[in-house]
Amino acid sequence: METTTSTDLSKTAMAFFDACETGKGWDVCKDFCHESATFSCQSTALADVKALSEYCEWMKGLFGPIPSASYDMLAFATDEARNRVVAAAVFKGTNTGDGGPVAPTGKSTASDYAYIMEFEAGKVSRMTKIWNDGFALTELGWM
Repeated sequence: METTTSTDLSKTAMAFFDACETGKGWDVCKDFCHESATFSCQSTALADVKALSEYCEWMKGLFGPIPSASYDMLAFATDEARNRVVAAAVFKGTNTGDGGPVAPTGKSTASDYAYIMEFEAGKVSRMTKIWNDGFALTELGWM
């Protein structure tokens, strides 16, 4: 029986996190996830997103209105006993591109968030995002 180590979980989680947060979309992110991986987030902006594949595409879409999008990692921890990895970061970007809910505002956000990634057989099977979307969208001038 193959075992997944803390190092394996950390590497996979970081590779997934970076691919997702840099707008690579599901085509790249799926290498680190189960096809049926689920997603949850208690936010209005993501209320209808239930599949991790949808979330990865949503993040990819943010790079239209926010082409400067980036993140600063604040903390990254692996809980091997629970097969989970938690990443906390700050999403940064300025609305200078087209494709958002309004014309480009020129406004920026620096928004804290966290991912809780659950693993099965070495791949992400479920992800929860903790994020105050109202704060971020207001900073961007979208609300």
